[in-house]
Amino acid sequence: MIRSLRTFFLSRLLREKMLLLAFLGIGTLWWLSAFATRAARSSRDQQATTLALAIQQQWLNNRGSIEASAQQAASRLDPAQTRNSTRLFTEVSNLANASGFRNAVINPQPVATIGQFSIHTLNFTVNNVDWESLKKFYLGLQAKAPYVGIDQFSLNNPGNGTHTLGMRISSVEVSR
Repeated sequence: MIRSLRTFFLSRLLREKMLLLAFLGIGTLWWLSAFATRAARSSRDQQATTLALAIQQQWLNNRGSIEASAQQAASRLDPAQTRNSTRLFTEVSNLANASGFRNAVINPQPVATIGQFSIHTLNFTVNNVDWESLKKFYLGLQAKAPYVGIDQFSLNNPGNGTHTLGMRISSVEVSR
């Protein structure tokens, strides 16, 4: 096969030989470029995987201390004071009404269960409220800590003396 290709190449005119070599060179460069791209992607994937494995190993190495601190935190919480989804919704709704919010929107989110804890979350939005009502609502939520907490907080002031509040509020429930 090599002999027949050599014979074919040598029987060509010089310009045809140059053209065949140019096509062969372009094909080789194209292949090398694709190979380099795949090799770089493979290297990046390997580095990302190595980093992810190192982080996972670090979590596994610290498993005992993490579980101990979780047990210690759970022992400080009174299970009777923790809130499930319904209780969190009711408390936030009552607090909103007591603060004078008439147009509050409360959207419960899916429950996340992690070991002995369940985390209940809801999105809370209220428009066109004054500063004193916002302050009263915030202080009411703060009084319920550590059983109720604010994960996200956004406050917009459109400039007409009223505010728009958006929050993600969560509570922890200790499984019995």
